[in-house]
Amino acid sequence: MSKIQVFYDYSCPFCKKGYAIFKELLKNRTDLLVEWIPTEAHPRPEAVHPHTDLCGEAYYVAEEMGADILAFHDAMFEGVVTQGRDVEKIEEIVDIVKGIVDSERFKTILADGKYAEKPGENNDLAYEKSGVWVLPAFRMDGKKLDALGGIGVTEAQLREFLG
Repeated sequence: MSKIQVFYDYSCPFCKKGYAIFKELLKNRTDLLVEWIPTEAHPRPEAVHPHTDLCGEAYYVAEEMGADILAFHDAMFEGVVTQGRDVEKIEEIVDIVKGIVDSERFKTILADGKYAEKPGENNDLAYEKSGVWVLPAFRMDGKKLDALGGIGVTEAQLREFLG
C-alpha cells in the first residue's frame, strides 16, 4: 500500500477542482493511504483573504470526531470557494459542516485551539520540507506533482501520477 500526501487549501479553486478529480480516481483504488494536509496557499502575514488556518484546524477536529472526511472536504470547498463564506469565524465553519459533525462538540474543540499549531506545521511541511510550489500538490513514493499556477492539475496528470 502506498501513502499519498495531499496538500490543499480550501480557498483555492484549483484545489477544489483537483480534489474533485482525485476523489473520483480514489473510488477505484484500495491500495492508497491518503494523508490530507490542509495547507495555506497564502499563509499569514500575506494580505490575502480569507486565511484558512482555522479551516485546517477544523479538518483535524473533524478527523478526531470520526467524520466522513470526503463529505467534510466537499462542504468546506463548497462553503469557501463557491459560497465565499467567511471562514475566519468559527461560527461560519460550524455552519458549513453542520450535519457532518456534532456541531456543539465540534465548536468546543475548535474554539479550545487543540490543533492551533497544525496550520503552521503543515505550511512548514509543505513549503520548507516537501518542496511544494503551488497547490494542490501531491507526494507519493518519492514522486511529486504540483499544480501549475493559474491552471491546477489535470485528470491525466493525476492518473499518470497515481500509476
